Amino acid sequence: MSPNSAVNGAISQSHEQKDTPTCDRPHLVDSWRAGEIQTQVLNTAKAQRMAEFFSLLGDANRLRLLSVLAKQELCVCDLAAALSMSESAVSHQLRALRAMRLVSYRKVGRQVFYSLLDRHVFELYQAVAEHLDEAD
Repeated sequence: MSPNSAVNGAISQSHEQKDTPTCDRPHLVDSWRAGEIQTQVLNTAKAQRMAEFFSLLGDANRLRLLSVLAKQELCVCDLAAALSMSESAVSHQLRALRAMRLVSYRKVGRQVFYSLLDRHVFELYQAVAEHLDEAD
């Protein structure tokens, strides 16, 4: 690590500490409140599953697929055309979304139609989209 990067890191860390509100001085912990809150903390296994879920949504192509499926059910070939992706790439992304129970499918003859699995997925997508559209 160069001397300049060490100084910049220390300045950045010092600046971050000033921007983050903390308790000014040591104080007694409210054990009753801490105990109450502890019962509400997300358990490790569920936190891991949620992290995997959100990690899956960290892909722009998957989010684009969800944006289309939030509007209507479509087959793979229509999704590929709408998103300017290959059918193979769309199928790959849909497989990952199916594994996390975000989309479902139904077959009609040789065609496979995909849709969001349920209202929870739609509401999650809609809530995030609206949040991002809010003016600061």
